[in-house]
Amino acid sequence: MPSPKRSIHVVAAVITDARGRILLNRRTESRDMAGLWEFPGGKREPGETSEQALVRELHEELGIEAEVGEWIMDVPQRYPDKDLTLEVRHVRSWKGAPRGREGQAITWVTPDKLARYSMPPVVAALRQPDCYLITPVPDIDEGGLQRWHGQLQQAVASGQQRIQLRLPAEHPQRQGVIEQAVRAHRRGVQWLLNRDIELARTLGVGVHLGSEQLQSLQERPLPAGQLVAASCHDLEQLLAAQRLGCDFAVLGPVQATASHPDAVPLGWEAFAAMRAQVSLPIYALGGMAPQHVAEARRHGGQGIAAIRGLWPA
Repeated sequence: MPSPKRSIHVVAAVITDARGRILLNRRTESRDMAGLWEFPGGKREPGETSEQALVRELHEELGIEAEVGEWIMDVPQRYPDKDLTLEVRHVRSWKGAPRGREGQAITWVTPDKLARYSMPPVVAALRQPDCYLITPVPDIDEGGLQRWHGQLQQAVASGQQRIQLRLPAEHPQRQGVIEQAVRAHRRGVQWLLNRDIELARTLGVGVHLGSEQLQSLQERPLPAGQLVAASCHDLEQLLAAQRLGCDFAVLGPVQATASHPDAVPLGWEAFAAMRAQVSLPIYALGGMAPQHVAEARRHGGQGIAAIRGLWPA
């Protein structure tokens, strides 16, 4: 009989200083994934709470006495020989000066520089936004387009950083609307175009693939630096998105949604079970609103994707 799979619970800390910088550890040569950067922490031992485990690990690794703060997210990951859960907590207060007590390099990094550091997939997910806005289709008349651009500006001003421009191919002003939006808000926003690989390549932005495109593509359609995402509805499509090299995926519908009233919701447990079998950051879609971000993260999600739930009224 095969040996039973191990269940491992790892607790990691996002340690931030008074300047907003985040502390990273570099994995030593004797460990798996040597050379990658990660948030400090380690395995929770039998009988320990998450707080106790993290206090112990941070003392052993960094020589500090930490005050463990709020929960950020859980990231499950299923391997052939083990089931891993990464629990991430915030640490803003500690005693002592952090240093690499186990021979590891450490560094303080501003949030906007995190993308420069190679990190394991389950840790890299924390560098990405927790909301993914999908735009509604603007009305064709001039007033409708002005109203749409104004609402988009509100969305960007409110902090939406990752936005999918979703305009059907038959929209008569499609390319002009897309180009105007991208030009107006080039800085601070990660743009993705719905399904249109060629226009995304031309504009230097990302593309969001439909689930049907996953089966027809043999390789990643855009270079690194231009995001590639995909809509998925089951595990097979998630695995296809991962093989293709997508940066993230959207999975749903998790709950009932007015845009697809006939679709059977997956529910949170099925969402979590599929999430654990891939390394991709995954947004929950379907009936989502900002108040569901924490629920999505409790089930291993990156956050939520939505049209109505994130679009300004």
